[in-house]
Amino acid sequence: MHSAFSVLDWMIFAAYFLMLIITSVLLSRGKIRNTRDYFVGSNTVPMFAVAMSVLATSQSAATFLGGPEYSYGKDLTFIGFYFSAFLAVLFVAKVLIPRFYAIKAVTVYELLEKRYGTAAKKQAGVMFLVGRLFASGARLYIGALAISMILFLDIAAGHVAVSIGILMLGALAYVYFGGVKSVIFSDIIQAVTYIGAGIAVLIYLYMNINSDFGTIVSTLQADHKLKMLDWSLNGGFSVWALLGGWLLLNIAAYGLDQDMTQRALSCKDTKEAQESLMFSIYMTIPVAILFLCIGLLLYLFYQHPELSGLNTHVVQKFDGEKITIFMYYILHEMPEGMRGLVTVGAVAAALSSSNSVLGAMSSVAIEDLYKPWRQKKGNVDEMYFVRASRISILLFALALSLMAMVSYYWQRYTELPLLSFALGVMAFAYTGLLGVYGAAIFTKRGNAATVPLALIGGFLTVLLLQPYMLGAVFGFKLGFAWQILFGTLVAFSVMLAGKSPASVYGQNP
Repeated sequence: MHSAFSVLDWMIFAAYFLMLIITSVLLSRGKIRNTRDYFVGSNTVPMFAVAMSVLATSQSAATFLGGPEYSYGKDLTFIGFYFSAFLAVLFVAKVLIPRFYAIKAVTVYELLEKRYGTAAKKQAGVMFLVGRLFASGARLYIGALAISMILFLDIAAGHVAVSIGILMLGALAYVYFGGVKSVIFSDIIQAVTYIGAGIAVLIYLYMNINSDFGTIVSTLQADHKLKMLDWSLNGGFSVWALLGGWLLLNIAAYGLDQDMTQRALSCKDTKEAQESLMFSIYMTIPVAILFLCIGLLLYLFYQHPELSGLNTHVVQKFDGEKITIFMYYILHEMPEGMRGLVTVGAVAAALSSSNSVLGAMSSVAIEDLYKPWRQKKGNVDEMYFVRASRISILLFALALSLMAMVSYYWQRYTELPLLSFALGVMAFAYTGLLGVYGAAIFTKRGNAATVPLALIGGFLTVLLLQPYMLGAVFGFKLGFAWQILFGTLVAFSVMLAGKSPASVYGQNP
């Protein structure tokens, strides 16, 4: 087996996993008495810990490598996405969180049960599970691909499978025994790890560019790399897109996706949950700027040899796969020690999203689908459902791993855009959820019959607007933000078409 790792790199890698083992044992010692303990920590998790966990969950290996890629190839307009996220978090904190805490929700989809009945909760839960299986399986594949490139210097199927196994075992170490509380505290470790790795790379890159800060800024300014606002109507991260589709996407991600919102539901009360979300976005924006700055320095490093002293032709390919500029830098330029540190950072970013999604999928499967069905057949104690939750986590870990391997083979051996579909499918599902929740909260329209139609209508609208669907037939390309906006409008319109009966419990939420 060939590896790019030196002895020092392997020592850093081993030390990180030793820390994972020790902390997973320590964090899993808490007593789990029921599923509320397991899924929301019985609402005893400190606010700042939740904020750090939301920060970590919002990141992934794709973000870790993709942030620098955007600023390297374009400019700083991507930062607008996080200011859009700030507005979304403000909305979620003020509008959705109080409603979730009013009904003591374990999953966000319980709110729909209050308005449209049990079937609506189950339908939204199934939409979430299907979307998360595709999207998180594909994200797991991207993270494993990066790890395989660094560890084994190839992306052979066996090495990618080993990398997937590393990530899944790391995630299971926390979530299986300790539940969400263990995951939240482990996320603090992962966040500190990958942010620390990012800071180390930024400093190392800056030191390797033979120029002062003023020259660096003026060079970037001259190359139009510091542009932050795009007023065009072309989509992307223009101001209009940020206030439209991207705002809706962030509302869904922070407030309607159990993967993210589960953390906020584990706080003591509404006020702490609101504060945790606000603090998370306050921390997320500087982290985003950190990785965008890495991309800018990589641009100077490779595109301005008069500053870096390096004159080389960059080909962002590895074994037939397109790779990000950050990955190219890791593979070709990074010295020993730093390579191990950055690998640990990528693993930490991937782990923080992997362990969270296992707990979120299990909570929806058990609380929204399995528990109501099982309780109709007869009473069982709460530990029965805790055991069922742990079994479901193992099953979802297997399913996500299989989805990651399917993504690997599909990406390498077919021309069909499965990976694009898989990565976007959760956003497709968001449009239906946005339409349904919009009607539930802001109108008195909609009913149990329109909920599944709205969920499917929103999903299909965005799917049909993809470049490989109607775009390929009619030769047009619509920005993703506008796709989200149109999908949400379709789903909302479907809900408005239905008359609303009285709330299941006699009143609207």
